[in-house]
Amino acid sequence: MNRAALLILADGRFPAGGHAHSGGAEAAVAAGRITDAGSLESFCRGRLHSAGLVAAALAAAAAAGHDPLALDRAADARTPVLALRTTARKLGRQMMRAARATWPSPELDALAAARPRGAHQPVVLGLAARSAGLTPLDPAHAAAYESVSGPTTATVRLLSLDPFDATAVLARLAPDLDRIASLATTAAERLSEEGIDALPAASAALLDITAQQHAAWPVRLFAS
Repeated sequence: MNRAALLILADGRFPAGGHAHSGGAEAAVAAGRITDAGSLESFCRGRLHSAGLVAAALAAAAAAGHDPLALDRAADARTPVLALRTTARKLGRQMMRAARATWPSPELDALAAARPRGAHQPVVLGLAARSAGLTPLDPAHAAAYESVSGPTTATVRLLSLDPFDATAVLARLAPDLDRIASLATTAAERLSEEGIDALPAASAALLDITAQQHAAWPVRLFAS
């Protein structure tokens, strides 16, 4: 198994555009819902068990070889807010460019041709992992981690939070990350027999509402 490929895929320096997005943290900070390491941990835990679980399952399913176009439609159905769909496709387009340059494959080429404006980022992530020779559990871990590492990094900038405290938050979330990746992979394994509804559709209404509001801000530090 190409563990080095997983490290590259999960590395913040992989040019997939995630550094420009806060995962809802900027709006939460502005609303006073994130004020310190403790409230950041609560925010990240909620995001992990909702948006993170959905993203991890989509990534695992794509890595397992399921139809990426069907998964992209499933991602649309699980992303009711236009601002978040737009963000997911922008990130997917950027990740596609990076993935095709790093691990060229006919499957990535086909998805890029079918979705010239970008497929949802978790679907591209899973297909990139498949092209890199990884297992479905690998991109599930990467997607789950990304769902909390983005807000954590953003909060360091937004609140001047001590980076050591931010890293401690991620460390405390590690057991949850493992559980979410495992749940996501199990859901992807059921896809062949149960159909697309086997994938989780967890939601967080407040994240949806604030994402749409944040998109209308005239001045903001992060794109989302």
